[in-house]
Parts: sequence; structure tokens; C-alpha cells
Amino acid sequence: MSKIISIVNQKGGVGKTTTAVNLCAYLAYFNKQVLLVDIDPQANATSGVGIDHKNLQCGLYEAIIGQKPIFEIIKKTLQSGYDVAPSTVSLAGAGIELVGMEDREFRLLNILQNIKDEYDYIIIDGPPSLGLLTINSLVAADQILIPIQSEYYALEGLGQLLETISLVQNNLKPELGIMGAVITMFDKRNKLSSAVMNELYQYFPNRVFRSVVPRSVRLAEAPSYGRSILHYNPKSKGGKAYERLAREVIGLESP
Repeated sequence: MSKIISIVNQKGGVGKTTTAVNLCAYLAYFNKQVLLVDIDPQANATSGVGIDHKNLQCGLYEAIIGQKPIFEIIKKTLQSGYDVAPSTVSLAGAGIELVGMEDREFRLLNILQNIKDEYDYIIIDGPPSLGLLTINSLVAADQILIPIQSEYYALEGLGQLLETISLVQNNLKPELGIMGAVITMFDKRNKLSSAVMNELYQYFPNRVFRSVVPRSVRLAEAPSYGRSILHYNPKSKGGKAYERLAREVIGLESP
């Protein structure tokens, strides 16, 4: 049974794409068949797995508007069991084009239904906004994973995000669940990080992942080589954190 997880936060720079790319890498490392869906027009997840989005003839945009079937745009990464539905610059216009389309909130859900059975996990990396592409990523998902940076303004905007999720649950997808929040860019020397963590536990009782992703130079460097942290520096603190997170996500499936 495939699980579709959307990684969402409308704030930029919170480690959303880093989490998407590296969670996929470790899920594949644990012998899961994984598809990373890059629905962010910036295409950072696509380049983060070593694919040059500027040279792609087609990508997720063509699948969403119905020009291509999704299986035609999927690319393999360097890692066995890890595929990507890449983003291209064309996706930037999709948010506007979707407005006039029938079933505009369900376009991603509909195309993923065709390939869902081929994967254990489909991880969606959404854009840093609350537009139609993000709504598509929420409607397509079974569950939401929210990366939250441990800094002063981290929880600002969280209420707005939860309100959007609630609207989707009430109007478009009642069964959409919140898997939980993962704390990113954690600096244990910073007292503020601990304060944010404590406040987060109040927002999400029993739904904050134990795996905490530290602030890490290695994690920041890996995308420039088109590598996940698993293939760049698995022994780093960031590598170990994402390995633990993947174990936790897999553990949630156990009865």
C-alpha cells in the first residue's frame, strides 16, 4: 500500500527540500520504492538529486496540464529505487493556468493515481507559498509532514498553514492527516531552539518527530553536488538525523 506524504511549509528556507530529498534517499536505502515529486517551480529538489532541470524537455508541468502521462516524465536518480518527477521552469505558470481548469485542485492527485501502486512512498516537495500548487500537493497527499526551523519566527505563519490544511480537510479531502512536524536547523547551543521545540510540542502533542535535524554545513553542501546526504556524507550529523527520520516514518506503518 503506497503512502503519499506532502512536505509543506509556506515559509521558505526551513529545510523543506532538504528534508524531501534526504528522506527519499534513506527510504530507498531501506529498500523502499520511492518517488520524489517536485511541485516547486524553483526545482531545487530536481537539481538536488543531480538532474539539470534547465535541459529537460518536459516535467511535472506537462503531466499536470495533461500534455504528457506522468510515467513519461519520471526520471531515475543515481540511487536504485529512487525516482523523481522533476520540475521545470514551465511549472511557474501552472499556478495561473490551473485557475481556469476543471478539477483544478485535484490535478496532481489524479495523475499520481496512475502510478501510485508502483511505489511504497511518494514524497511531494511543495512550493514556499499557499497557492494552487500547494493546494494540489495537499489534496494529493495522505499525510502532511511539516518541517519547522528552530528559530524565533519559525512558528509565525504556522497558524495560517494549519488553517489552510483545515480548509482542505473540510472542503476537498476529509481524510487528509497531519503526520507531524520535524525540527530542522537545530542548534543546541542556542537557547531559543529549545524554546521553539517546547512550543512545537504544544501545537503537535505526540506528533513531533524525535529525529531532530541539526544545522549542518554538510547538508548545505550536498545539493551543489547533486547528491543527497546519504551519498555525500552519511556519517555526518545531518546524515544520521535523516536516517533516523526515515526509520521513524517507516515505523509509523507498523501496527
